[in-house]
This record gives sequence, structure tokens and C-alpha cells, in this order.
Amino acid sequence: MYQKFSQGVQLPFDILDIHNIPDGAKQGHFIEIRCGGFGSEISAHPTEKKQFYALTDRGPNTTYNVNGDLGKIFLDPSYTPKIGLFELQENGTIKKIKEILLKDPTGRNITGLPNKHFGATKEIAYDQYGKVLEHGTDEYGLDSEGLVALKDGTFWVSDEYGPHIVHFNAEGIEIDRINAYEGDERRKSGYLLPLEFANRRQNRGMEGLTITPDQKVLIGIMQSTMSNPDSSVTQSDLVRIVMINLENKAISQYLYKQEGKAYSNTAIIALSAYEFLVAERDDDFYKDNPQAFKRVYKIDIRNATDLEKVPENAQFKQDQHLGLLIEGRTLEQYVLSKNWDGLVQHDIYPVQKTLVVDLVERLKYPHDKVEGLWIIDEQHLAVLNDDDYSFSETDGILEQKYLDKDKNIIDANTLYILDQLDLKAD
Repeated sequence: MYQKFSQGVQLPFDILDIHNIPDGAKQGHFIEIRCGGFGSEISAHPTEKKQFYALTDRGPNTTYNVNGDLGKIFLDPSYTPKIGLFELQENGTIKKIKEILLKDPTGRNITGLPNKHFGATKEIAYDQYGKVLEHGTDEYGLDSEGLVALKDGTFWVSDEYGPHIVHFNAEGIEIDRINAYEGDERRKSGYLLPLEFANRRQNRGMEGLTITPDQKVLIGIMQSTMSNPDSSVTQSDLVRIVMINLENKAISQYLYKQEGKAYSNTAIIALSAYEFLVAERDDDFYKDNPQAFKRVYKIDIRNATDLEKVPENAQFKQDQHLGLLIEGRTLEQYVLSKNWDGLVQHDIYPVQKTLVVDLVERLKYPHDKVEGLWIIDEQHLAVLNDDDYSFSETDGILEQKYLDKDKNIIDANTLYILDQLDLKAD
């Protein structure tokens, strides 16, 4: 049946009840907000082979930086990030079975609004008319991006604000979280990310999340280079991977070298305790650039350097808030000045990576984003795009998100199942 999904099948969606927003890309038309939005990540159902979970982000939003305050327009400020359960149908369609709304520990539905304290991005939230929202923050708000569905029915979700990694029960109620903020009392079990992860770049936090097959170690990958120590380094190709042992709270940390400057790593999924698939992409559409970059790599950490185990000496220092320093510089700074060869000279090696599939070459992949990976079996891989609720923004003007130059095909969450791949763990 997987062949029926080889060229892409859309997930079901509703049309959000927001009207009369002119389409800046097509004169005389109005934007259709598709909801949907289940494009942030997918995770296999632990027992049902034809079912998968998919995750939304913080809801329909777009950049509104006309006041120079990192503004974001939230078309539906009350929007609740959610997990959807879907099933592949024999006729080649996808059925949505249910939705799980994400909630704080009291059972209140959270929103996608920015955090006020721990994980605050300092983004200012506006409504669709350009007015600052009176209640424009949410301490439990998530810009959810990574998803793991566990065998016990619970979920781990990573986000771009904190970054936070939040544990939800089967009903979507928060039961614990992991982040890089020592004073955050919501961390019930005491898990703590390395503190340098608080230097995440805005809107490029922890995009990918997975767990080892034994369900003992969480693995998260940042979307892009962190602002470590500041934004001067964000055009680097260095990305951090973190591993969190859920039994003993031990932390490991590795480096990933992107193929282009400031590309995005948007998904990670475990093949074994040491090997993972990772999605890497640029921001281009195929209609605009037939050489757009959308690839899936297999990575192996066994010969990579665990940054947490590098001992201090005259050149190395483990700084509490910046991580491993070389000659007083963060790794992000060091790679920009010395390149990766500079790290190798200090016996610091990134993960090894090999190409699994080039989605543009294989599919003429039309979307700008690939954000979900689902290993169905050793030959079949499913990939899912983020459609941004089918709209975007250019220079402050809202536009429908089209996949073709004639502006007739509107983007939507679309699942592709690829066959004849080697997805075995070595």
C-alpha cells in the first residue's frame, strides 16, 4: 500500500475561520488559512503499524517586525498546540483519528504565545490588525517542533522557545520538563540541559527530537547554530546534538556539520543507540530554485567527540554558560575563525554523515520545508513538510503559500513514503 503515498498525500485539514486577509501574492484574492498545521514532526505509533502521530507548532503566525521589536502576528492567539493521531488508509488517503491538546500541569490548555520568563524570546505578540496583545505571553507556551511517542502512551515534545523538552501524559497534560534554566521549578525530576542551550537562536531552537530504541535516551538536535555567545556567530554551519539519559540524567553532546551556512536541521530519528537519520534543508522552493537543498542523512556518533567529556587544560575550559571553550572562544566562534580543520587539530570531531536520500532529486520536492521523518521499516521512510498553515510573509505583507509559479497550488501538509532505501542500523 505504501506505493500509493510515494508522490505525496495530503493530511486532512479545516479552513480556519479567519477571513478577509488580502493575498499579497495574488491580487484580488484572499488568504485561506489551513488548519491542519500538523507539520512540525511525526512519530510512529508504538504498536499500530499504519498509524502515526503528528505535531503542530505555535499556530498560524508570521513576522511583524515593523516596530523593530521582534514582533509576531498571531492570527489566533488562543490557539493550542496539539498532537494528532493519523492512520494510513488502504485507498491511499490519510485519516485523522483524534487530537490531543497540550495542557499545563493544572489541565489548562496552553497557547503558542512566547514565554514570559524562562525561555523568553522577547518577541512581541500582535493580533492580525497590528495591535499588541494585552495578554501576549504564556509561561507554558510552546513553539512545539519535536515529538516522541513512547510505549507507555506518553509523549516528549521539544520546542524553539526554551528550548524546552516537555513530558506530557496520554491526555496531553504536562508532567515534567527539561531545559537549561536552573531556577525553573517546573523541572520536577531535575533533568537539566547544558546551560549554553539557553543561547539558542530565536525561532531556531530544538527542532528535532527522538529516543533510542530501548526508550532510555532522548536525543535532540538544534535547528541551526546557536547565538553562543551572541548573534555574531549565527552564519556558521555548526549545530549541536544533545543526548539525555532518562535513567541517570547523564548528558552527552556532539557536533553536526551542515552542508551550507545557516541551513536548518529539522528532524532526527533513531536507528540504534548510535545511528540516526537527520533532515537538513535550505529555505528554497523548487519552483524558485531547482537545486534547492532538502536531504536526509544517516549520522553515526561513535567516532564523534562527546563535548561533555573533554577535559580542561591550558587550551580547553568547560564554561558553565558557554560550554566547551577553546582558547577562550566558544566552538561556534572557533569554527568561524579556524574552520572545522581547526577543531580536528584539537582532536574534536563531528558526527559522521552519509547521504540517504536527496528529496529534490528523488521527488522534485516542491515544499520549502521538510520537518518530519518516520521510519516505517528498513526500506520505507516517510517525510512530512510544514506548510505554515498555508501562508507566509514577505516584507510585512501576508501571502498565500504557493508551490507553483502560476500560484494555483496551495501548500499543505503532505506525507511522502519513499521505498528502496537502506535504513538498517550498522
